[in-house]
Amino acid sequence: MIPTRYQNLEEARARFGDRVDRLAPFLLRGDPLADAVIEEMEGAPASRGFSLLDKALRAPETRGLELPPAMRALLEWSSHVPAWVDWDAVQRGGELLLRSGALGGAVLGTYSLVLGYTSPGGNKPLVFSGQLVERAPRRLGETSRFVQATAQPGGLLRTGEGFAITLKVRLMHAKVRQMLSRSPKWDTAAWGLPVNQHDMAGTSLLFSLVFLEGIRAFGLEVDRDEAECFMHLWRYSGHLIGVDPELLPTSEFDAWNLGNLIRATEGRPDDDSRALTHALFESPIQQARTPEEKRLGAFRRNIGMGFSRGLLGDDLADELGIERTPFVAAFHALRAVTRVAEQARKRSLAAHRKAISSGARYWDMVVQEGLGGAPAHFAPPERLSRAA
Repeated sequence: MIPTRYQNLEEARARFGDRVDRLAPFLLRGDPLADAVIEEMEGAPASRGFSLLDKALRAPETRGLELPPAMRALLEWSSHVPAWVDWDAVQRGGELLLRSGALGGAVLGTYSLVLGYTSPGGNKPLVFSGQLVERAPRRLGETSRFVQATAQPGGLLRTGEGFAITLKVRLMHAKVRQMLSRSPKWDTAAWGLPVNQHDMAGTSLLFSLVFLEGIRAFGLEVDRDEAECFMHLWRYSGHLIGVDPELLPTSEFDAWNLGNLIRATEGRPDDDSRALTHALFESPIQQARTPEEKRLGAFRRNIGMGFSRGLLGDDLADELGIERTPFVAAFHALRAVTRVAEQARKRSLAAHRKAISSGARYWDMVVQEGLGGAPAHFAPPERLSRAA
């Protein structure tokens, strides 16, 4: 069975050959290692299983810890570093993300996330979570924290914060997959398995290839070696989060091929795409409590829509219901300023290092603001409001 969301197959086969049919089964595949942990935790208090995981992730190794078999298997698998991982490349990839600073934050919030919403099948788990407007700022804050932790020096080492958060997100996905698979409202014939391998790979591309495309569009200069290091960082992150090795691009070229195949077989944005996009841009106004906060919220909304329209292009922005706004001029102005600043950075190693450190401070600030000072626990959800 091929889910009906997988579309335009004849045209796609003419362009991509049998890769179209080789990708299709991944719409029905989950993550057996993580799924087994969620099954194992069933029946026990959710907090107990999560605290066990937390304890294990804080320990330098699992030997000597009393852990349920499936959790031990997942942690031991994750602790094995594949031979292809190059730690120097991982660090350089992280430095690129950090030096992207506010431009990277804009790309994440107005391009990567929004492109994720365009998938009429892949967006369904988010929609089933409910509270689209209320949860939008928190979702953005948690996503920023995940990205920041991934990019920090040593973040994906066994004891790094990025490693721990990635494993928690992996189990969060598995819990959502379990709950939605049991819901009578979930339409497998239309959408495939919830949080399936196809969509997990697509999400990884949003953080790697799409992010890279976005910061370049803003005028940030990225040389070929730097770009490949960035892709390498997210290849390892994708490995840790449970993406099938067949769907982990080994280069920017591979990533473009996979991304183009996914786009070619994807339907157009639907009403849920538009609802998620609307919630993202309206949340600064909806969360405002004072007139001053409302004015600032309206400014952020307008700037965000301008950036998004500049990055997405008018056709897709129109499909998503993003207003046509004169603030798109801010995108073009910022790109011009960035190009000038990049010339200065390239001439000085000190300026390059300063760009990384100031960018890192930006990510610290935006995470703090996005989470409202509250820690991001990344705990598996206990219920999904629209799944019952």
